[in-house]
Amino acid sequence: MMGILDWILRLLFPPKCLLCRKVLRDEELDLCKMCRTDGPECTNYRKKLPFIDSWTAVWYYEDNARHSLLRYKFRGARSYAPGYGRLLAMKLQEAHPDGFDLLTWVPISPLRKFFRGYDQVELLAYWVGQELEIKPVALLTKIRHNRPQSRIVGDAQRRANVLGAYRAENRELFIGKRVVLLDDIITTGATAGECARVLLTAGAKEVHCGAMAVARHRANNKVR
Repeated sequence: MMGILDWILRLLFPPKCLLCRKVLRDEELDLCKMCRTDGPECTNYRKKLPFIDSWTAVWYYEDNARHSLLRYKFRGARSYAPGYGRLLAMKLQEAHPDGFDLLTWVPISPLRKFFRGYDQVELLAYWVGQELEIKPVALLTKIRHNRPQSRIVGDAQRRANVLGAYRAENRELFIGKRVVLLDDIITTGATAGECARVLLTAGAKEVHCGAMAVARHRANNKVR
């Protein structure tokens, strides 16, 4: 019976590529063959993020990856979360073959969650946890409803905007532990860096970051 139901649902609502939205073939999962091969995969992790021991990302924040994440974050495309979770979990397994102690996420403010209807990174963390068989733990609370980082230009201004915006929770769970902090998009790293600073100050041993996408900064045509 479930097989028939799955077939009907797939017929009515065929799964589409997370990036280009092309209908997927039976052998494809999350991404079409072209996007899996030619998508803006992030391969350069030399950029230093404040207070972050290491970081990894699935894509560069450009082209179809940017459009996909904007749909997920602002246009209610919550159905992307399982696919995102599978892709980011694979990246984290590559980056941390020996594992880590705790999985958490960068939270949004209660007001933003109320209007958006969901916390997109918390939802991402749930599906990453499903793939890695580890339950995400809320280690941070956003205590100040600041301006969206996307509306602020300049590294210093972005750092100032998030300073003091987060508070550590459940401190007894992460003292002396290696924590992986999830975010959706890394632009300058100010938000993830402030969250890492709070966790390290409260006793975490290390904070690593995993994100769906990172902004690619160019200087003299070289990625930095």
